[in-house]
Parts: sequence; C-alpha cells; structure tokens
Amino acid sequence: MARSYNCLLFCFIVLFIIPPTTSISNTSSKPKALALLVSKDSSTLQYLTQIKQRTPLVPVKLTLDLGGQFLWVDCDQGYVSTSYKPARCGSAQCKLARSKSCIDEYSCSPGPGCNNHTCSRFPANSISRESTNRGELATDVVSIQSIDIDGKANPPGPFVSVPNLIFSCGPTFLLDGLATGVKGMAGLGRTQVSLPSQFSAAFNFDRKFSICLSSSTTSNGAVFFGDVPFPNIDVSTSLIYTPLILNPVHNEGLAFKGDPSTDYFIEIKSILIGGNVVPLNTSLLSINKQGNGGTKVSTADPYTVLETSIYKAFIETFSKALLFNIPRVKPIAPFGACFNSSFIGGTTAPEIHLVLPGNNRVWKIYGANSMVRVGKDAMCLAFVDGGVNPRTSVVIGGYQLEDNLLEFNLAKSRLGFSSSLLSWQTTCSKLTSNF
Repeated sequence: MARSYNCLLFCFIVLFIIPPTTSISNTSSKPKALALLVSKDSSTLQYLTQIKQRTPLVPVKLTLDLGGQFLWVDCDQGYVSTSYKPARCGSAQCKLARSKSCIDEYSCSPGPGCNNHTCSRFPANSISRESTNRGELATDVVSIQSIDIDGKANPPGPFVSVPNLIFSCGPTFLLDGLATGVKGMAGLGRTQVSLPSQFSAAFNFDRKFSICLSSSTTSNGAVFFGDVPFPNIDVSTSLIYTPLILNPVHNEGLAFKGDPSTDYFIEIKSILIGGNVVPLNTSLLSINKQGNGGTKVSTADPYTVLETSIYKAFIETFSKALLFNIPRVKPIAPFGACFNSSFIGGTTAPEIHLVLPGNNRVWKIYGANSMVRVGKDAMCLAFVDGGVNPRTSVVIGGYQLEDNLLEFNLAKSRLGFSSSLLSWQTTCSKLTSNF
C-alpha cells in the first residue's frame, strides 16, 4: 500500500508540481539529456558547477555534492525572485522530500528562507561537515543546458527550464569552507528531490546520470543527466557494472529518524596492489547495523580516505610492490607516504585493484590516479588516513575519480565505471569539449 501511495505521489509531482518543461529557446520537444559543466577549484580542490535559477534568471555557483540530498542555496543574502514559492506544510513537495517538520515560529520578516507554515529538510555542507535544522523547502525556476543527441558529436542544445524545482534554503554560515563565490551545493544523492531525480521526472528520461571529472584546473568535466552516448569513442558501452548498496542509516549531518543514507555505497571484496592482496580486516568492508563501515564514492573528499588499519596495510603493500627501491621522503600533509619524484611517476606506480563482487569486476587505479606531485621533489600516494572507527571505512575521493566515466543508474541501482579514460587515449575534458 505504501509503495502504491509513493508511486501516485511521484506521478502527481511529475504532472502538476513539475509540469512539462518550457524551453528558453521555445523548442517544442523535450530534451533527451542535460549537462552541467564541472570545473576543479585550484585552491580548495572542490568540484564546481553553475546553474541559472530564479526570475529573472541569475547564475548560481555551486559545489558538487555527489551524495547530497538536494540542491540548497544561501537564501539569507541577495535571494530575489518573483517565482520563489515556499513549500507549505502537508504539500506534495513536502511529502516527496519526506519532510517531517512544519515550521510556524519564524520571527523574521517573510521572504525566501523565512516563511511560517512551511516544511523543511536539513541542508548540509559535506565539506565542513556542518548542517542546520533551518532549511525551508521551496520551489523556483532552474535553467540548464540540454544536449542535442544526434549520434555524431552530441552538440549542446538550447537551455531548458524546470519552472518548479524543489530546493532548500540554507543560512549564510553554511557556506563556510566552500570555494570563493559558491552559494550552495548541488546534491546528486539517492533521494526523490536530488537533481538527477527531479530532472528525470521533469523531462521523462531515464533516472540516471554520469559524472566525468577533469584532472585539470583549466579545463572542464561534466555531469550528464539522462542517457548520453559518446559516438567518437564508445566508452559508455564498455563500462563495468556493480550494484549500488543502500546504507539504511543516514550518517552524515542532520536527518529525520529512519532516513537512509543518500550516499552511493558499493561493495569491495578486497584490494590488490601490484597483484598483492592488502591484508585487512574484511569486516570493515561491510556496513554494520549502525550504518558504519563499507565503501562509498564521494566528490566531497579530494582524496580517497581509508580507515587507519587499512591505510597502514595499504601503504606497506604499496611500498613493497614498487619495482625499485625508491627512496621515501618526509611525508607532506595530508599524505602519509611520499617518495622522491626523481625515481617515481605515474607510469612506475603499481596498479591498484578494487575487487568487486562477480567475475572480473575490478576497478583499476593507475598511477595518474594514485600518485600526486607535491612541491618540486615529492610524489605522494594520493590516499589519506581516515582515523580509527570512522563512519565509513573506505571513501573513494575525487582524485581517484578524475578522468574516469562513472554512470549512476538510480532505476537499476547500479554503478558503471570505466577505470581510467587514459586507456582510451582520452580524458574527461576531451569528452566534454563540445560544451
């Protein structure tokens, strides 16, 4: 019965809350896919994107949050829009967002982020690990680039708009730790009100998205919503798939009781370096009843984070797997293992294999994603110590995702990954060069 109710509610949202999309260029057909360009901030190493929101439309710079629940923006400073609509308690928007709160005690002047008899969710900054219970839900216009899928070059199409996209208002202090000029976070997580879910509902395409992060701070990667083939190099048909695992416990920021995690978890069976098994407590690779352990994929962490015992074994196995007796140098924070750059580079580093369930299901990490140059004389292993008893044992961070194509299929609950695109003699910036 609950499942039928949820289906009816979602259909209601699609038909009435998010009506058929209107295009800024007055196109008569719905787009088959959308794209957000993503850049890498050189100072914070955050992955940034931009949408156009409000009436009149203004560009809004955002930090990408792969596991984020929804889009949230700062409404305290300079939010002006004639199309802003707070989500009233008991409304279909509140139910779709699974809000369990109704705010009737605001003492401030009514305006974006401050309206009585509205429901809320809890916006969270996944970089600073801060969250707040002040997060009025609302809707407003959002405009995004469409893709003209022509089977050849897939050029950019017209900008299209969603007139009533659900988002949350966050207070200004929640921006602390985000890159200069950023006004919120673009949540791509496992909810019905994340950007992938709302875009697929508005435009009636497959509930999936792909990310391809550039390793360069001077060229772009992208997030693709919908089914996007790459005609010039058929990477998307060569992806390896592994199930996405639902962590039943929300373990990042504030949440309502019973909320599951919105992050993307996968199962790792073992880790190999240069063909050698990393000796570790395999129970750490499973999610326990408290929601601790396991492996998730994250854009909020710049480098892969490993629980302390895994990290120590990882470094030792990596050092033994080096082909030559390469001299170590003093570690440079945040890294724990650094080497003389005169003796090691991306091509001499041993391969790292994340072994997944099933036959020949291996996520391969080559030197370009495992070693990072720090200063003039050091190459460091781009993995960091996450401490004892972290909430998640393995967090695959942004550096390990760069120049990899990742497809998150929410409908089929699976992750497709390419491993390094350098094997195809291409990069994420080349795949997105048309935009």
